[in-house]
Amino acid sequence: MTAYLIRRFVTSLIVILGIAFITFLAVHIIAPSPGRAVLGDRASQAAVNAFNKQAGYDQPVWVQFLKYMWALLHGNLGFSYKSNQTVDSLIIENAPHSMWLSGISLLLSILIAIPLGIFQAVKRNSVADQSITAFAFTCYSMPQNFLGLLLIGFLAISFHLFPSEASQSEKIIPYITAVRANFLPILTLTLTAVAAYSRYMRSSGLDALAQDYIRLARAKGLSEARVLRRHLFRNASLPMITLIGLSIPALLGGNLVVENLFNSHGLGLLFINELGNEDFNTVIALTLLGGVATVVGNLIADVALTVADPRIRIS
Repeated sequence: MTAYLIRRFVTSLIVILGIAFITFLAVHIIAPSPGRAVLGDRASQAAVNAFNKQAGYDQPVWVQFLKYMWALLHGNLGFSYKSNQTVDSLIIENAPHSMWLSGISLLLSILIAIPLGIFQAVKRNSVADQSITAFAFTCYSMPQNFLGLLLIGFLAISFHLFPSEASQSEKIIPYITAVRANFLPILTLTLTAVAAYSRYMRSSGLDALAQDYIRLARAKGLSEARVLRRHLFRNASLPMITLIGLSIPALLGGNLVVENLFNSHGLGLLFINELGNEDFNTVIALTLLGGVATVVGNLIADVALTVADPRIRIS
């Protein structure tokens, strides 16, 4: 296990470095003169050149990248000239909101999708199974922004049950306690995740039902509830660990759409706003953060699967 973790750590570090370099290079190709983006179109060329020289943007890209990585090693993500504050502080201010939306949505998705998928596997091809399948396919194939707009149209505008806009509090505690205001963005994220998880869980449950240990358990005279709880549920849930680990970055990515649609404070809305403002230091930092989340999610999923199922051996 230790050797495996060391190898994965080294590999993950290489991947993160690659993501950082590609993002850094792409941004500098799109905006060869950051000074112009910061100072605006009305700034004189002399002022732009002076800014680029002072900030080090006139140096070769590889030199700028090495300096950026050196700053990262010291915990410095750069400075947001548009917001006039450090990128670190911007992320610290907005990350709790995204983590709350993603965490609650992930928890609800797991609690709903796993028993739902097991139910579908046991009731295969029944009316209930086909109805749930149709609903899941509809939610899964529907773009998140369109699904969110439908929820706003029905639950907020037509029936006035919930606000069409998320909580506007910049403080995390008032944001968390605003349950009605955050209901629609959480519901949008949850429905999309449940649609994917339940289909995956159904397939895993059907595979488990076809295994010999299920037949043996039934042949021993165990009750159906015990067979489902001790044998089917446990073994069918193992592949979900990998899926959940891989989907954590996807949930954060989904916040890009949901936070923008519901005008909710968070990293997703921050990314979209700063991309429009051409605040490339913040864009690079958030892209790198997404890459780190993807790598860490994969690693956590692999390790958790090994711990949950001792039969799996990491070589």
